Amino acid sequence: MRDRFGREIGYARISITDRCNLRCVYCMPESGVKSLRHADILSYENILRICRVFAALGIRKLRVTGGEPLVRKGAVGLIASLKKLEGVSVTLTTNGLLLPEKARELRDAGLDGVNISLDTRDPSAYFRLTRGGDVRRVLAGIDAAVETGIPQVKVNCVPLGEDSREDVLQVAALARDRAVHVRFIEMMPIGPGTAFVGVDNRRLRQWLEREYGDWTPLEESLKKESLNIGYGPARYGSLTGFQGKIGFISPISDCFCEKCNRIRLTSTGLLRTCLNRSDGVSLLPALSDLNDSRLFADIRGAILEKPERHDFVTQKEAARGTMFKIGG
Repeated sequence: MRDRFGREIGYARISITDRCNLRCVYCMPESGVKSLRHADILSYENILRICRVFAALGIRKLRVTGGEPLVRKGAVGLIASLKKLEGVSVTLTTNGLLLPEKARELRDAGLDGVNISLDTRDPSAYFRLTRGGDVRRVLAGIDAAVETGIPQVKVNCVPLGEDSREDVLQVAALARDRAVHVRFIEMMPIGPGTAFVGVDNRRLRQWLEREYGDWTPLEESLKKESLNIGYGPARYGSLTGFQGKIGFISPISDCFCEKCNRIRLTSTGLLRTCLNRSDGVSLLPALSDLNDSRLFADIRGAILEKPERHDFVTQKEAARGTMFKIGG
């Protein structure tokens, strides 16, 4: 369905847990956070029920997120169940630590694509950034995703400041050496991320072109038809000799709100329509009804109230939340 600004809403991100096996500096406090009780998060049965309504309303892409979604028991089974929804693709966002063991199961479940978060390939820097993570596990997970045949493998990188140039170049090189697409995402001022100064993607492009040659943008039609990348916010291009593509997601320097096609469901059942807004519609009351008429109405109503755009520059909402709760 369309929102009041005429945008076709066809993409939903589904957070299935607030828990994570990392403590990234721009996402969580070092001490971690108090985890929700299992009774306080949506059951898989209710997630499937909501997603059936999403599909009936025209949502055609579902992305399973967290926290770290693979830490929740039964996540692969949920993906297999979501894949049974007619006309819906199902993808996953993960930090990659559990992919070496899970990639084959995910492929067998029918997963259409995986996005793997990786901000540096340097073991020491990764350990500090994630407060304890092993980057070798992530790199093994990327290779496992490719080798097992998951159709679409992407790497998401959030550069942290001007001193991250070497990290950017090394992460980009994954698309040179493997059939994966690497996307660079500007830091958004959400939760602990407000303490960091990101890098404008125009600056990143300069770094890449000086090292690897000109970045040639792709025509929009090629993103979906030839490369199965889809019509998301990333602007993709190619670098000579690279197997995969390089994309830029620029919510700060090049706002793409007029094309935003997504909504987000938190693990507690809150439907949020914008990352920059702390409000949302709880679907829990509707789930208590035996039929789905109220669920349809609440979801329709939330979509119709989707704001025109974010305003990260002037709005400093302390209650905006943190990424591990929102699902990114």
